[in-house]
Amino acid sequence: MNLNALGPQRIVCLTEETTEWLYALGQEHRIVGISGYTVRPRRARDEKPKVSAFLSAKIDKILDLKPDCVFGFSDLQADIASALIRAGVQVTVFNQRSVDEIFSVLYQVGAMVGQADQAIQRITQMQAELKRMSEHAATFKRRPRVYFEEWDGPHISGIRWVSELIEIAGGQDIFPELAVQPMGKDRIIADPQQILDRAPDIIIGSLCGKKFRPESAMQRPGWQGVPAVQSAQVFEVKSADILQPGPAALTDGVAQLHQIFERWEQQHA
Repeated sequence: MNLNALGPQRIVCLTEETTEWLYALGQEHRIVGISGYTVRPRRARDEKPKVSAFLSAKIDKILDLKPDCVFGFSDLQADIASALIRAGVQVTVFNQRSVDEIFSVLYQVGAMVGQADQAIQRITQMQAELKRMSEHAATFKRRPRVYFEEWDGPHISGIRWVSELIEIAGGQDIFPELAVQPMGKDRIIADPQQILDRAPDIIIGSLCGKKFRPESAMQRPGWQGVPAVQSAQVFEVKSADILQPGPAALTDGVAQLHQIFERWEQQHA
């Protein structure tokens, strides 16, 4: 059986993670359109037409590409999905929020393009690496308290998969009760004093659409007493590496977290 003949042949990816995964599986020939925010893999930007942002899309341009499937992410793309469905396009919108759900989606996408075995092999490798990282983190004598900032005005703390990766990498998310909230509006920290009161040892920022600047964060009024600011433990992890619910977060993103936490632990053991 020709596995390449299975599943959709003309796919539009409205977010980066499915593009990255299809390239990893050697199925990039199926992709006919991508998100304008795509940076992984870098060559995708040169090879594929950009047809969407995150909350908007060029519906006419997508229809001109004659996709037999469109991959989207989350309720935030519901309006795009609705317009495409009304136009007769098959749309699959994933809504993964946890590490386990990300792995599940990676398997589903792999199976849809006839690459279930390869997907399982790659997923198993990523899971094994996360397990090794978690076991190493378990040897830390101290785990840093971590504030992850997904947006800065208002302050929004990290989504669930980020919180879980912080724990795997050896840190403690200081807002675990917010991480379980799937919507960004429900992770708003209305009173910044809450951040100060929880005294993070490390601050990590990752903002979609703009750069997080550690030097600016350390100059915020009243933040000079925060341990992370006092010891200059304020970092950026690029959103493409950690805020996309796909392979990047499970590899490069979590690896950056682990390096930051490991250095801190060695200084404070």
